[in-house]
Amino acid sequence: MRIGILGDIHANVEALSAVVDALRRERVDTWVQVGDIVGYGPEPSACIDIVRELGCITCLGNHDAAVLGLLDTSYFNNFARAAIHWTSPRLRPQDLEFLRSLQLVVRTPTFTVVHGTLSLPEQFGYVISAVEAIESLDQQETRLCFVGHSHVPAIYLRRRDQPNEIHMVNHAEAEISYRGFDQVLMNVGSVGQPRDEDPRAAYGLVDTDLEVACVKRVHYDIAGVQRKIRAAGLPDVLANRLGLGV
Repeated sequence: MRIGILGDIHANVEALSAVVDALRRERVDTWVQVGDIVGYGPEPSACIDIVRELGCITCLGNHDAAVLGLLDTSYFNNFARAAIHWTSPRLRPQDLEFLRSLQLVVRTPTFTVVHGTLSLPEQFGYVISAVEAIESLDQQETRLCFVGHSHVPAIYLRRRDQPNEIHMVNHAEAEISYRGFDQVLMNVGSVGQPRDEDPRAAYGLVDTDLEVACVKRVHYDIAGVQRKIRAAGLPDVLANRLGLGV
């Protein structure tokens, strides 16, 4: 099975379209999305439509929860909070219905999907080092788990007989074999707002037959979405950061 994994989209339809085109060329069998379809960007409904049309196995992200009023935005920074307040009234009834249907954790026989951590999914914590990875891996029942939230690609691998020894790959692009490892925790970075100083859209591809996991990148029309962000009246910093990958 070939699994295409979409990281945080954040209402950036230009980046999402470029990633979807790339994954279609990869002939994926299953589509996964790790939450935060909305927030920051100017086209939340269009991105929701694409995720639904692809039939993505999707979990709830913190920005998705915030636009539904399920999460207090007081801990959001000012720009993120402004984007939530901009987004919420612009969502269609069918958008809200779809977001409300999403669960914090989705488990299939092959993989698990969660936005933040499996240890405390409702708190939307970050997996940014081996410490948080171990906490999530301890709760991971499937061999594969896909997460998002940090917007920084990283793959953590563990063997059952060495539970405190984590092999980590955190390159902007990577292709690794996970053969011989019992658990794989994979953050594919962000489709719509990368934060690893590489502005290209990031996405993941896993081949379960070959036991290979990849983080890949693709160029997209950054200037086009920057114009849309500014035209929508969203904070200018949300446009500027896309060109820097921060």
